[in-house]
Amino acid sequence: MQKNITSLNLLNWDDLKFFLEVARTRKASIAAKRLAVDYTTVSRRINTLEASLGTLLFEKSRSNGFILTAEGQRLLGYAESIESTLHLACEQVSGSGVALSGHVRMGCTEGFGSFFITPQLTHFLDAYPAISVDILPLPHFISLSKREADIVIALERPEHGPYVCCKLCDYSLRLYATQEYLDNHAPIQRSADLAHHPFISYVDDLAFSSELLYLSNLLPGASANLRSTSVIAQYVAALQGRSLAILPCFLAAQDSRLLPVLENEVNITRQFWMYCREDLRKLKRITLLWDYIRAVTEQNSQLLLGETTTMTFASSQSARTQEGSS
Repeated sequence: MQKNITSLNLLNWDDLKFFLEVARTRKASIAAKRLAVDYTTVSRRINTLEASLGTLLFEKSRSNGFILTAEGQRLLGYAESIESTLHLACEQVSGSGVALSGHVRMGCTEGFGSFFITPQLTHFLDAYPAISVDILPLPHFISLSKREADIVIALERPEHGPYVCCKLCDYSLRLYATQEYLDNHAPIQRSADLAHHPFISYVDDLAFSSELLYLSNLLPGASANLRSTSVIAQYVAALQGRSLAILPCFLAAQDSRLLPVLENEVNITRQFWMYCREDLRKLKRITLLWDYIRAVTEQNSQLLLGETTTMTFASSQSARTQEGSS
């Protein structure tokens, strides 16, 4: 008992910030950069924390970095709860000015993040200039458990975890080509004609979700003479007039250079899911951004389903009105 009391007295709660960053990044150098300190400071604070607790929190190696031990894994859950409680406490006791400020990191699929979420966020920041947002439109899975993001928009809902999750929207994908391509290749009048045309598609074994394998599911015998893990690369390639591409309507329909092909026959529907950690969902800045994304996504449902070519935006005033109702 005496040992526990001594450990608690020696524990510097500020050391937990360093612990959390190292646990999430696995690299002391990256943690140091995020905390705006040098590498030796991070290493010293971790050593101090381990000494105060009397246990090893990380296994360290040159190849894998800092890997949590079983004791480190247990501490991680408690440390994240403390972190979230402190954030919420600051909002509750500091007034609305603090609640409407701060930083949010949003992870999203590459195409949706680049062509829909990013333009919409510029209008959100007009309404809330004291909130800063990082948008991570990456063509791979983003981990909430490592705090790579506060909010994630993904193709699939998380199977388990302490998350709040909602279906954000349905969206459609269609087959697109340039007029140049259609003029210089054999006519396409029915699905069977597609077997004689080149495509650009995903690299099957590198796709981070099976939901992206549209071509192999729709046309198993189709020839993809150019493949990429990036939907933006596929979009750019399609614009060269050498290949067909299956693209999201919210991306391709806004570009008049791309024309839908067999739009009544090749029409794929997928879903986006939005989720965040339960403890973060209570923060005002998270709530504001969450509700805003849901509202503008619903407002643009026709664009997402390929029924219009124009994106619409919420005004700053409507965003502020939404704040009052959230």
